[in-house]
Amino acid sequence: MASWEAREFLQRHSVGVCSLAMAGIGLVLLRRWFSGGVCKSKVRLDGKTVIVTGANVGIGKETAKDLAQRGARVILACRDLEKANKVAAELRKASGNGNILVQKLDLASLQSVRSFANRIQETETRLDVLINNAGIMRCPKWKTEDGFEMQFGVNHLGHFLLTNLLLDLLKKSAHSRIVTVSSLAHVRGKINFDDINLDVSYDTAASYDQSKLANVLFSRELAKKLRGTGVTANCLHPGVVMTELGRHMIPTISLWLKIIFAPFVWLAFKNPWQGAQTSIYCAIAEELDNVSGLYFSDCAAKEAAPQARDDEAAKRLWELSAQMVGLDESERQLLHTPES
Repeated sequence: MASWEAREFLQRHSVGVCSLAMAGIGLVLLRRWFSGGVCKSKVRLDGKTVIVTGANVGIGKETAKDLAQRGARVILACRDLEKANKVAAELRKASGNGNILVQKLDLASLQSVRSFANRIQETETRLDVLINNAGIMRCPKWKTEDGFEMQFGVNHLGHFLLTNLLLDLLKKSAHSRIVTVSSLAHVRGKINFDDINLDVSYDTAASYDQSKLANVLFSRELAKKLRGTGVTANCLHPGVVMTELGRHMIPTISLWLKIIFAPFVWLAFKNPWQGAQTSIYCAIAEELDNVSGLYFSDCAAKEAAPQARDDEAAKRLWELSAQMVGLDESERQLLHTPES
């Protein structure tokens, strides 16, 4: 098209062109708004040791990559060692940090959790950050190796036991941090104390919501028990992120719905790097050195749902969880209790 033709076209269709340009700018700004907060801290982590569960994919991988770039010794705690070793090699190259290790951890097995914790205690002299990131969402009614409902077992019980077993190392490394990835789904959650495994009435969404509420209540009670130890515990909502977490749910959605919602998904869903920002923020931000027991989203503290601020429920869930995973008295003694 000649220049004079282009000018004539623009003159005739100036309103339409301007409208399209404004719409495009609006979409870009809206996309940026949906992308959420970004961790702006420049802090280095040289000499620090970090564990990230489920670090071979999604926001766990992006979190591990960021912390490795800051100089941390990063341990990828993963179920699939083949995938994890490939990711570790990728992260070493991308970060320039050769101090990235892989350790086997299957959160659906209490024995695997205990074996992992034992290896860490034997091989590591410090643990500065534990990021409870791994999770499963809306799977069928599966059971863990120990007979627990899968989503509650992996998302909550596995991390509950892991955290308790690593507390001694975390306390020796104080100031240290425990970061647990929850979800906005906790606002729909209810802890079914009389049917914790949902054997009477299983619903895949209700199960996920319960496990994410358990994450928040766990962090709240843990923060209370760790008061004065130099170890903080916070939890977070990473946002709605395009990761493999939805692999059990996506196949159930019809093709026409996928097509209809594709533009919304592009607009509103975060990518894994964006989804990892709040995890990174909670793990390293200097202003959070003495902040504990809070719920974060988009790199800022937010108010959790009312049922997530129920101290009696948090205490009751803690006792039930300790019983379910078989914490013995010596393991319970790793916690500092303010009232004692």
